Amino acid sequence: MKKIRNTIQRDMVLDAVNEMHRHVTADQIYTFVKEKYPSIGRGTVYRNLGILVEEGKVRKVEVPDGSDRFDFTLENHYHVECVKCGEIFDVDMDVISELEKKIKDTHGMKYISHDIFFKGICQECQKKEMKDA
Repeated sequence: MKKIRNTIQRDMVLDAVNEMHRHVTADQIYTFVKEKYPSIGRGTVYRNLGILVEEGKVRKVEVPDGSDRFDFTLENHYHVECVKCGEIFDVDMDVISELEKKIKDTHGMKYISHDIFFKGICQECQKKEMKDA
């Protein structure tokens, strides 16, 4: 019976990541799931997020100097962080495959993966800045 429950809870967490449709923290996912299922525990959400990442159903984005985020987009892509509000957005560009080859060739490293993070100011924060100016 416990295995079925974990699968249901895992589905709830996965559904939350997909429904929220942005790069969310584990705490944001927990709050979202708890609104629908008040009896769910924080540890259950965190544990199931880890399992979903291991299974390749959710992508963990490690944010420099910030909380890890969980991404609904699974293929390799880049991110930009708004320095004002902290939101993370996908960058609409192709992955630079030559970069991976150069790292491997130049340093003799066994390539695993890479993340590139840009910093900027999102459109909403730009609008706020223009209002306040």
